[in-house]
Amino acid sequence: MKLADNQVSRRRLLRGAGTAAGAGLLGAAAGQMGSSPRALALIGDRYHNPDYIRVSLDRVFKEVGIPVDYTIQYDGLSRDLLRKYQLFVVLRDGMIWPNGYLGPDAYTAYAQALENRRDFPEARPVSWMTEEQGAAVKDFVTAGGAFYAMHNSSHISLSSKNYREVMGGAYIGHPPLRPFKVRAVNKQHPITRGLGEFIVNDEQHYVAYDKDRKYVLLESENIDGLDYDNHGTKAIGGWAYEYGKGRVVFTAVGHTNHALWNPVHLELVKRSVQWALRRI
Repeated sequence: MKLADNQVSRRRLLRGAGTAAGAGLLGAAAGQMGSSPRALALIGDRYHNPDYIRVSLDRVFKEVGIPVDYTIQYDGLSRDLLRKYQLFVVLRDGMIWPNGYLGPDAYTAYAQALENRRDFPEARPVSWMTEEQGAAVKDFVTAGGAFYAMHNSSHISLSSKNYREVMGGAYIGHPPLRPFKVRAVNKQHPITRGLGEFIVNDEQHYVAYDKDRKYVLLESENIDGLDYDNHGTKAIGGWAYEYGKGRVVFTAVGHTNHALWNPVHLELVKRSVQWALRRI
């Protein structure tokens, strides 16, 4: 599956082995699909393994009948790359760790108590998105592209004004994994019409929302009455609006496959893709 210029995914190479020459795959342009839309998904970060994300999104795109190319190469995001696609999906945060870290639990007492802790660099993240990349996303949507920001991609807004302008909000934080309910607050929108409430055991993301409240589609609530950092038990769970000639969707659920494959949430994601592409 061609991702960008000379980058080809291992999965497509494996599929093509024995049936097509490698040179033929390398020579095919990812955007050459006539009038049929194609999606690019930028996935994976320190806290979100791209393998499980791909497993979940594969199911979504198979069921809606849209081919998708995956990439973890955040530094390859550009206008040239995006012009090959009609839908851009992001499920990753805005951080990279150029000096390394001890592991996913490096911020806990377990790792900090290592006898040779000084042998390891401090885990300090830096932002990866440049304003030029943010402008590329903004211009892509303005010109008519579809943009689907999922889960922790609101974190990127903390480091890019252009990205935040088109995405519509920014990450605040989340409590540990725990059950919460998600419900539609706009039940007339094509994405949410007839969609029932559902409960997931997931990260309940809290986000600052910048646009008109009329575009908010979803609300999450901890029905056990648990607060998060004085932000209350409820949080905005998603929105959708037109931006320029394109469309933007954000949904906040998505830290685990358990949540991503909840039947109602799965339908929500499929509809979000279809609405963003003007299929519904």
